[in-house]
Amino acid sequence: MPAPANADRWRILAGVVLALLVVYLVTVHWWFTAPMLDMGAQVTALRDEEQTLRLQIAQRAELQLRLAQVRQFEAANPGFLPEGTRELASAGLVQRLQQVVASASPNPNACQITAQTPTDMPTQEPYPRVMVQVRLRCGTGELAAVFYALESGSPQLFIDNLDMLSRDSYLATPGASGGSLDVSFDLYGYLKTPQEALRG
Repeated sequence: MPAPANADRWRILAGVVLALLVVYLVTVHWWFTAPMLDMGAQVTALRDEEQTLRLQIAQRAELQLRLAQVRQFEAANPGFLPEGTRELASAGLVQRLQQVVASASPNPNACQITAQTPTDMPTQEPYPRVMVQVRLRCGTGELAAVFYALESGSPQLFIDNLDMLSRDSYLATPGASGGSLDVSFDLYGYLKTPQEALRG
């Protein structure tokens, strides 16, 4: 009868192993091993975060230097309007437009401003846009000179929403070259002060 005795021994041994496994899972694993594994993962994450922060701190001086260079470049950038507020920039934009139109032709009737309206149009752009809605009555040659002077000068200005209507059929502008046009467009530039600074 040795075979049944051996089988009983193996069953008892398997039962003991199973019982020990259950005891381990119920007591040791959930109350000790799992928290330790979780704690180890947290320690690893904290070490990675610390290493990242140390690297950022080591680069801080270099980043501050680059930021100062960018700010210095922006302050000296001729592309921005020189004024500090929207109101002053709108007045400067209107003055610039008047100067350009006046210099487009020696004949004051060849190109005339019929309307100039400062407009506050909120945008999602990082720098505040200062805009003037313009209407002109010009000859084609004078109009080309006006557009070239506005877009190629300093500060950098932009033209948008351009609409042109020929007036030759019913009303001609005296002294205009190449036909008369009734022109409307938006003329705008940017302040160098970021939007957040103006809101603050």
